[in-house]
Amino acid sequence: MRARKLPMFAVFVVCAVLFLLYMESPESTVPDNKPTFKPNMPLPRTIGPISTSSSNSSSVVVSVPKEEKEELDPLVPPPKASKSERIEWFRRKLPELEILKSTRKSKRFHGRVLELYNKNCSAQFFMIWLSPANSFGPREMLALDTLFTTNPNACLAILSNSLDSPKGYTTLKPLLDQGFNLVALTPDIPFLVKNTPAEAWLKKLKSGKMDPGSIPLFMNLSDLTRLAVLYKYGGVYLDTDIIFLNDMTRLRNAIGAQSMDPETKTWTRLNNAVMVFDVYHPLMREFLREYSTNFDGSRWGHNSPYLVSRVIKRLGSKPQYKVRIFPPDAFYPVNWLKISRLFKKPATTGEANWVEKTVEDMSRESYVIHLWNKVTRKMEIEEGSVMHRLISTHCTVCGNITNSQSV
Repeated sequence: MRARKLPMFAVFVVCAVLFLLYMESPESTVPDNKPTFKPNMPLPRTIGPISTSSSNSSSVVVSVPKEEKEELDPLVPPPKASKSERIEWFRRKLPELEILKSTRKSKRFHGRVLELYNKNCSAQFFMIWLSPANSFGPREMLALDTLFTTNPNACLAILSNSLDSPKGYTTLKPLLDQGFNLVALTPDIPFLVKNTPAEAWLKKLKSGKMDPGSIPLFMNLSDLTRLAVLYKYGGVYLDTDIIFLNDMTRLRNAIGAQSMDPETKTWTRLNNAVMVFDVYHPLMREFLREYSTNFDGSRWGHNSPYLVSRVIKRLGSKPQYKVRIFPPDAFYPVNWLKISRLFKKPATTGEANWVEKTVEDMSRESYVIHLWNKVTRKMEIEEGSVMHRLISTHCTVCGNITNSQSV
């Protein structure tokens, strides 16, 4: 029996439908030329340092590729594994860890950083995202949005293999379309630590003979990468759970106190979620040395807030390691135990007055608000709350603020 031929009109319709489906795919997106961006006027900055001794849209269901679904689980050893069991487990995992290698993609890192920062940037900003691209959600986009609203002529490099992709470009496109200087770059960690004290640590890790610890490896690598990138390039490093309130482009060699003694007014703990340092600053090299010699992959905070606190307590009073330490109001105005109050809308006149005063104080005294994402990532930003009020006046694209939980 001879097969029937489709009419030419039917063939044309099928081809047209297939073409339209292809053009709507994120993977087929090609970057547009960036339009001219009209800079917003930054808010006034009045706090002084102290010295040490997307538009609203309906939700779209996107299928997640198999390889991304597998990446959603953090790289952690088997529960209750002994030290020897973790080392053996990690040795088996090593061949899969592209992030520890210089690849064809990551070797473009240095050239792309120089290309970005050759655009008359008012300041160089770095963020790190070592998780899958589909977990970079509305909360993280608010960090980027408020960064550029308050620092409109800055340049931002996001160190991320997952966002350095067609999917990542689609995610960042609302901000790219505003003309902001923003790029996602696959980090080259071997290059970043080369000729630093941390080079020996990476070599030992890659040998498969050391304990990577029970904490997800990507978290410890983020702590290392932020130190290395600031040492080699200088600039401002910030976590992605940040809301920007004021211009930071004039800050130099600064870090913030997370807590202070109420009686002595001296800091009790620093934090590395916000750091500003000149290129090759000797204190950054000491941070890298401390990371390499006293690494502990099983103690939360040991390689991050506690690390910078240990080093600055030991060296901060020496002239060659000069650094300016800001009080908590500058970067960490709300303790993580109390931050949930900022997300709630006022229910009484007293609460409304408190919201008004808090918004006024933070707008005047804080550069950023650290959101302590482990605590707040599932919290809804209620309309009329402190967070809603601050974000509404410090963003450009904004999107749906009241639905900005991380997924």
